[in-house]
Amino acid sequence: MTNTTSINIKEVAQIVDEAAVNAEAISQLSAQGYQLTLTQAYQVQAQSVANRLARGEQQVGIKMGFTSRAKMIQMGVDDMIWGPLTDAMFIEEGGETTWEKYVHPRVEPEIAFLLKKPLSGNVTLSEVMASVQAVAPALEIIDSRYDNFKFSLEDVVADNCSSSGFTIGAWQTPQTDIANLGMVMEFDGEAVEIGSSAGILGNPWRSLAAAARVAGEAGKVLPAGSIVLAGASTAAQALKPGVHVRLNCEKLGVAEFTVSKAE
Repeated sequence: MTNTTSINIKEVAQIVDEAAVNAEAISQLSAQGYQLTLTQAYQVQAQSVANRLARGEQQVGIKMGFTSRAKMIQMGVDDMIWGPLTDAMFIEEGGETTWEKYVHPRVEPEIAFLLKKPLSGNVTLSEVMASVQAVAPALEIIDSRYDNFKFSLEDVVADNCSSSGFTIGAWQTPQTDIANLGMVMEFDGEAVEIGSSAGILGNPWRSLAAAARVAGEAGKVLPAGSIVLAGASTAAQALKPGVHVRLNCEKLGVAEFTVSKAE
């Protein structure tokens, strides 16, 4: 069993990074003998993202996870998790994503923010609202690289919080009231999840404030132009080859993409 004090961060980052690049499931890190602390898990995440950036990807924002009280309780945590988003994860709205890129992908409906001012640290909701250029409906593909989509808190953080893909609908004015919007996610025209934006911490703006806080705690700033995915408003649904996914969001409109058929 690997002691937490002797973890080789680069070695572990290489394991999760290669699993993502090759779209291959791996055993949970703890099962491989890596007993990470949460701090070490974020160090692995940072190194894994650094590997992506070294290959030419660019960071475009962050995603928030565990943004419902039920999910926090389920995972035995009392705070959200977060992970960087890169341009390679972006799916053009209405476009297609390749099935072979993923291990066992799931999709969830979200709200996205576009920052016009930098954000970091403890900020008020009014400060958060003043920093946003636009809001939009969004869909995020999460794809744990672990066997059977099962993981510990440290496992999922090290795996960049399962970040794999996202698409964003048309940007709307931030003056739109997004506290309690009806959200319906469809597969091939049939509703598979029905929820409300209130499922995101009771109000998605709170998730953006949390994003600023966790960025500050990590010594980082969310720069102007950043995209922030606020977290899921419903449970995630497993994707399948060829499916067309559409999110209809009250007041904000539509976000959609299609998964390619399996080769």
